[in-house]
Amino acid sequence: MEQPRSTAVPIGPPGALEREESKRRGLRRMKLVALSFLLGATVIFLLTSWAQAEGWPAWVGYVRAAAEAGMVGALADWFAVTALFRYPLGLKIPHTAIIPNKKDVLGGSLGDFVGTNFLSEPVVRDKLRRVETSRRAGEWLSTRDNADRVTAELATVVRGVVTVLRDEDVQAVMEQAVVKRVLDRQWGPPLGKLLRQVLADGAHYRLVDLVVDRVYEWVRDNHDTVLRVVSDRAPSWSPRFVDTMLADRVYGEVLSFTWAVKTDVNHPMRLALDRFLVEFAGDLEKDPDTMARAEAVKQQLVEHPEVRKVIDSAWTTAKEMLLTAAEDPSSELRRRVSTGLASLGERLQSDAALAAKVDGWVEGTAAYVVTHYSEEITTIITDTVERWDADETSRKIELQVGRDLQFIRINGTVVGALAGLAIYSVAQALF
Repeated sequence: MEQPRSTAVPIGPPGALEREESKRRGLRRMKLVALSFLLGATVIFLLTSWAQAEGWPAWVGYVRAAAEAGMVGALADWFAVTALFRYPLGLKIPHTAIIPNKKDVLGGSLGDFVGTNFLSEPVVRDKLRRVETSRRAGEWLSTRDNADRVTAELATVVRGVVTVLRDEDVQAVMEQAVVKRVLDRQWGPPLGKLLRQVLADGAHYRLVDLVVDRVYEWVRDNHDTVLRVVSDRAPSWSPRFVDTMLADRVYGEVLSFTWAVKTDVNHPMRLALDRFLVEFAGDLEKDPDTMARAEAVKQQLVEHPEVRKVIDSAWTTAKEMLLTAAEDPSSELRRRVSTGLASLGERLQSDAALAAKVDGWVEGTAAYVVTHYSEEITTIITDTVERWDADETSRKIELQVGRDLQFIRINGTVVGALAGLAIYSVAQALF
């Protein structure tokens, strides 16, 4: 039982329905033209047959033979063209309705043809080499409007990815990637090595100078505080003026000491600090007790609530920054990306080595894809054809090529008539 045709409106690019309807009208016109050739040959055959029976001159026989052969050629080619798409006159003659009956076979053959002739590594490499991908991409990217366009598309992708990702999943990944790595690795030896390198380079001197300067300034500006501390520590039976004199003396000694440390780079206090730091760096690398203390400090630091809060909020902060930068066309991030893309385009045109490297990457990637996934790509063709309805497939193909196939019918009529005329003329000449 014939299935009812689908009434669903096909979905396609803008103008697809108009183009399809235009092709359908063109196909109908060409079918009428081809049919008119057949009808013309039939009318001529009937008239010449009557004229020949009425005793008209001999030339009527030549016209009749041409018309008869034209009819035969037109009918034969009509049968051939029709047999491609359906059963002629509804008669299920063997080897007719080829496309509906052989749809899957044709789809498989088409997939094999594409895979062999288009998705082979030599073909792809040769095509990409002649296309000069890097040069064309460089010319396109070097135009600022195109660079801005790519930047806008990248911003859209970033917004989509960031929006889709769940905060808890990203935070879990960050915790595994950052916190776990921090906990698994010892802090002592790396810190000791870093401190030793800093000491060897003398980079710590500026920090020591800063600390010493701040200590001296604090002592200089806090005379009353020093006096109060000394007075509070003095015995209750000590006279007040004695406490004041002692506090002044202590303040003066402390101020002199900090000034000496500040001004003398070779002061024993500075040298002692250097020795302490060198020993501490060595202990961090080799002393088990110092290394264990460093690990304890690390554990306490990572488990501190404020640190955990910072780690958990890092993704939220980064997400907000990315979304804000991606949505704002004038943001620094988008300007830098656009400028970088334009600069890359200029380099692809001027730097032959870079262009060759990019072309090599593109060729290698494409070659890898067609080498390992050509069957999966061609499967798209075969699977799609297999899902098509047989009758609908036949109609679609006929709509695309049927207009040109009608010329076969027209040519069959004309060529058949000429061949019939030639055969009849030869026969008359010989017999």
